[in-house]
Amino acid sequence: MQHVNQRINGVFFKPSRLAAAIALAIHTPVFAETMLASVEVSASRDAATLHLDQPSKTASRTGITARELPATVSTVDAAQMQERGDFQIREAITRATGITDIGSGGNGGLSFSSRGYTGTNSVGIAEDGIRIQTGAGTQNYPGSSWGYDRVEVLHGPASVVYGSGTVGATINAIRKEPSRVSSQEMMAAVGTDGVKRLGVGATGALGEIASYRVDAYGTDIDGYRALGDSQGGKIMSRLRLQPNSDFRIDLTADYNLQRPERYWGTPHDNGRILPELRRENYNAEDSTIRYEDTRLRARAEWQVNERLAISNELYYLESNRRWMNIENYKLNIAANRVDRSDYLHIQHELAQTGNRLEATLKLGAHRAVFGWEAARVSFRHINNSPYRGSSSVSIRNPAHGQWSSPDPTLPKFDTATTTQGFYAEDAWQLGERWLLLAGLRHDRANIYRDELVAGTDFGRTLQGNSWRLGLTHFLTRDTSLYAQYATGHDPVTSMISLNLANADFKLSKGKQVEVGLKQKLDNGLGEWTAALYRIDKDDIVTRDPNNAALAVQGGSQFSQGVELAGALMPWKNWRFEGNITRLQAEFSELTERVGAVAVSRAGNVPLNVPELAANLWSHYRIGAVQTSLGLRHVGKRFSNNANSLTMDAYTVADASVAWQMSHQTTLRLLARNLADKVYATSTYNNQFILAEPRRFELVAEVKF
Repeated sequence: MQHVNQRINGVFFKPSRLAAAIALAIHTPVFAETMLASVEVSASRDAATLHLDQPSKTASRTGITARELPATVSTVDAAQMQERGDFQIREAITRATGITDIGSGGNGGLSFSSRGYTGTNSVGIAEDGIRIQTGAGTQNYPGSSWGYDRVEVLHGPASVVYGSGTVGATINAIRKEPSRVSSQEMMAAVGTDGVKRLGVGATGALGEIASYRVDAYGTDIDGYRALGDSQGGKIMSRLRLQPNSDFRIDLTADYNLQRPERYWGTPHDNGRILPELRRENYNAEDSTIRYEDTRLRARAEWQVNERLAISNELYYLESNRRWMNIENYKLNIAANRVDRSDYLHIQHELAQTGNRLEATLKLGAHRAVFGWEAARVSFRHINNSPYRGSSSVSIRNPAHGQWSSPDPTLPKFDTATTTQGFYAEDAWQLGERWLLLAGLRHDRANIYRDELVAGTDFGRTLQGNSWRLGLTHFLTRDTSLYAQYATGHDPVTSMISLNLANADFKLSKGKQVEVGLKQKLDNGLGEWTAALYRIDKDDIVTRDPNNAALAVQGGSQFSQGVELAGALMPWKNWRFEGNITRLQAEFSELTERVGAVAVSRAGNVPLNVPELAANLWSHYRIGAVQTSLGLRHVGKRFSNNANSLTMDAYTVADASVAWQMSHQTTLRLLARNLADKVYATSTYNNQFILAEPRRFELVAEVKF
């Protein structure tokens, strides 16, 4: 069992030493994936853009631009995150087309719905192109948006680029890069409910061949409900060594510590939210949620000649997580009580070591990529199953009490997983007006599970093939039409924590057809995109209609929809950004067990999937002042596959006013949830996860 303190370059990182880590990181070797220009953030933007002319390694490793790509990719950049007040990655990414937040304390907070498919086994998370493996359905990294240049989303199956678990979408957070031009930035914020934030960043040259980038961020929030306090901090560092223009080495070292709000939802009255309970929390006084992450990475890039480039990336990721909470609440209005159960104590110890070797070849009209990536993941699950314990507290102003359980907390199982992926892509320019993008990939995972208590050890091999074929036609230099067919695969449960009940299941399969249009408008008016798609997914785990006790692979679902996105500047000083998604998602075949009976869910909508999602931001600038107003709408969703529990649609308004005092300094007043609306973003254990109430923050941003 690994100690919770982490040693990097001979120095122990503890929460109390986070500030000292900033100085250490400047001298820590570090590695990057792509050479990107630093983003200079100010209170205004020069143009309305969807970044269609920007190469996207999130969507393809061939280096083609978003306009050339026969698929949908959304981008939220650092300037947008700053002017909207999106301090967390999960906040920023829900501004992208069709992405809705379904995070909770139980899944680490980074869980999303996209194109009808939900959760960590269908919507992948990556940082600088490296997938973070999911253990027991949990993703908590990356957390805060500070230090990131942009966040990109590849919509639909992404298995050709990222492997299994990406049929709905893949979200990729791309960090800011080192520069030999010295610059520094700082952000400080205070707000309602005891919000305090501080971020610093610096880049510059070190000697003749080296440059660095360091970003540090910390937050402390009292919270608006009982037990609502949260704290967190991180240090991100990168050292770049570039002895000549053809060879580069990047070295990266990061450390992140989070103590999120200890909140597991609010009980409801037969689906009705009780607004008077929004500030109540029914967890234990000594409850705990703690995430600790360490990242080390080394990447070398060699431009052998004009035609051939080779890169190799070696990395180590470590996550230690701990939960000790009461997680199940039932409302008893007649007795004026809340009945509590599920006294959980769970710990995760995850270590992932991997390597990716890649060659890029340019031959005439071809831009081809060939790669191999492999990873070794060790995962230990410690818990106090069967999670007994119960208590009852008053509905209002409960006495939270202390956490206790009759069940011992013990290591229950270890898994060792080896994954390998072999992939190839080719972007073939067919004359001036056509581009053909083809890709294929083979993934293989060998999983061994050591049951430390039950003794039912087993091994399993999962494998899957995926491919995509897309064609882009350029009507003009600024307008393109495309069509694409793509396949992918998802695990039926988190792969590295595969249990005996799911050991005999293969990967579920997805396939997508998509057509779309992308256009840059004349005279700097802006850009817009449109996409139509259908995704079918088979081999979903269901129940045998003739034997409800037997789980089998035979379920299927589909989703189809239309997505529109635009960024426009129709008049001087006005800028608009928006997107809208209309979606139909249904189970074609699914049977669930209700008691001893098998019940069909065919025709029902999967849980956490809205039919409509939309975002709109308007910005108006007069001299040094910019005012912004944003609207976010998420349609009705269901909290179970039976569609018997509904989460109502909601529309939330956010706003900001920014004053650019000088070229170096901007003051910004942020307002979230202006109407103080009470609404649920998702459910946990049949409880509603209620969103934050109205909040104000005053932010100072300084560049040097």
